[in-house]
Amino acid sequence: MVNEYDSQPPACLLITGTVGAGKTSTAYAVGEELRRQGVPHAVIDLDELCRGWPSPPEDPFNSILGFTNLRSVSQNYLLAGARRLIMAGVVEGTEGVEEHTAAVGMSVTVCRLRVDLNLVRQRLVARHDPGPSLEWHLHRSGELDGVLDRQLMPDAILDVGDDSLESVALRVLTAIGWESSPAVALRRPAPG
Repeated sequence: MVNEYDSQPPACLLITGTVGAGKTSTAYAVGEELRRQGVPHAVIDLDELCRGWPSPPEDPFNSILGFTNLRSVSQNYLLAGARRLIMAGVVEGTEGVEEHTAAVGMSVTVCRLRVDLNLVRQRLVARHDPGPSLEWHLHRSGELDGVLDRQLMPDAILDVGDDSLESVALRVLTAIGWESSPAVALRRPAPG
């Protein structure tokens, strides 16, 4: 197979938003759309790269572990042929974008998903059992939404609601300029 992306530099997208905004689900939908288009890619759930217990008191979100893992994982995906990296996770401001950029070794395009907080809270109630975790997420959703409004300067902002994941994925790709193009998709040899 001839990969037209080999002659182009790889590119990286970070999908962010408050908790419950649909970051990870949208990242997987973007990955599925790129697969349909024949674009070599990888989806990286940043929360999973930080998952470890206990986290150090000075780093409650395990960010240091996450960035260490991101350096390795992103390079492994690129070495395996990925030309587009799609990351899903929280980034609160310019410093966070710079840290992600340093970890992946390339420019990062940031797309924020903005969702009405009432819908976010409905999603969180459906996702979490009643108790401290749900209460934390409900509180954090509004707090983080405000932080993103004040501190993040994304490349694209998409207002989303109960839109289908497929339509949100296509909107993301269009907003950041990765829409389908026969000149950039993976060419598969003709049968026979």
